[in-house]
Amino acid sequence: MTTSTARARTAPHPVLRVPPASPERAAAHFAASLAFHTDASDVAAALADDGDPGFVVVDCRSTESWDQGHLPSAVHLPTALIPEQADRLLDRSVPVVTYCWGPGCNGAARAALALAERGYRVKEMLGGFEYWAREGFPYETFEGPARRDPDPLTAPLDAQHCGC
Repeated sequence: MTTSTARARTAPHPVLRVPPASPERAAAHFAASLAFHTDASDVAAALADDGDPGFVVVDCRSTESWDQGHLPSAVHLPTALIPEQADRLLDRSVPVVTYCWGPGCNGAARAALALAERGYRVKEMLGGFEYWAREGFPYETFEGPARRDPDPLTAPLDAQHCGC
């Protein structure tokens, strides 16, 4: 056995090259993450319940993107317009959930930052509009209501939610 082969076998696997955090640090990290993020499935469940979900959803994309598809109850507030329109469209006492296109776009994070800097309590919806549509939740377009079949890679086909 060569020295490099022996070294390769005794070196930690890349997953554990940096050891996991202590349970206390991990709990603090994940609690903080959940304070800043939600996902399409949780938003859909809250919006499907009768009554007030306790938050407002903000689509921070362009008008062209909004017309292609948006959450039925969303408020359209492009990020660039937040300074001049947020106070007219939103109530600071109601938490805000922002979304943009999807996981490859940081527009929802930019909108969340702009709203937080103006005193709003805000979370970002992970997955954005892409995962909303891919998970089979209803949406609206300039042509009217729409819905796609759930993508089996993102949502269970025979259940209301993934159970996580």
